[in-house]
Amino acid sequence: MTISRPDPVTFFKQSLKSDAYYADELINIYLLRPVASVIVWLLYPTSVTPNQVTVIAILIGFAAAWTYTVGTPHAIAIAGFLVMMKDVFDDADGQLARAKQLYSRRGRFLDSIGDFVVDVAVFTAITSVVYQQCPSVPMIVSGILSLLGITLRVSYHVFYQASFLHLEDRYKLNRIVEEITEEDRKGDPVALRLQQLFVIIYNWQDRLMYRIDRWCMGKKFNDELLPTWYSDRFGLRISGLLGFGTELTLLAVCSWLDALPTYLYLNVFLMNGIWLASVLYRRLVLAGNLR
Repeated sequence: MTISRPDPVTFFKQSLKSDAYYADELINIYLLRPVASVIVWLLYPTSVTPNQVTVIAILIGFAAAWTYTVGTPHAIAIAGFLVMMKDVFDDADGQLARAKQLYSRRGRFLDSIGDFVVDVAVFTAITSVVYQQCPSVPMIVSGILSLLGITLRVSYHVFYQASFLHLEDRYKLNRIVEEITEEDRKGDPVALRLQQLFVIIYNWQDRLMYRIDRWCMGKKFNDELLPTWYSDRFGLRISGLLGFGTELTLLAVCSWLDALPTYLYLNVFLMNGIWLASVLYRRLVLAGNLR
């Protein structure tokens, strides 16, 4: 039996997290998600599940990490392409879940845990290659700071995106700060094990983002303004520059240019500068305008 599906453009729009494009990364909306939607459109009539697509994305990420270790300009360029493909499939799993209405807590945790372990593998490989090219302590420190930076910046982006989507009554499967409840303990045991691992990796990050958010609001902030706070377009645009799509595109471009040391410095200084600008905008501009 053939499952009917709409035309690709309609299918793409239906598979997005929100109709409000400003809540997502520009690179996602205009490049990565359209490519992912083609994959989803092809997979939709098949029995392939979103979790299987997540596993494919993780495997591509590990392939990218291994390819970086080869260390030649040609291999580094291929690794950059694999990084982009990993992100495309990372988008495709969620889009397929929304298209087929196959949401699951297993998939939610598997996706995030997979992102973390792939990041560790990729940045370990990059740091190793860069150290072989420029053997110095600053290169090792830059690699460690780059891994920590991308992890925290993406968590910051996800915090504000998830907060906005909750306002739209979407994305309810993803809690803004994940806590293990009694209902979780009585539910799917596999999902619980994944959740426990997720909490170890991400709970402290989510709490940090919550604290940063509350600091930005200031002591005089009125909680009735929260809908306006989390739906501010300019604020979402800035934090949208810190998601995986933008972060990994920067890595891919630097890989194609055989400029991994430059990438580490851009990661540490440029991307953290954007993060700081986002925080200061909310603290000094948005919070002041809403009081």
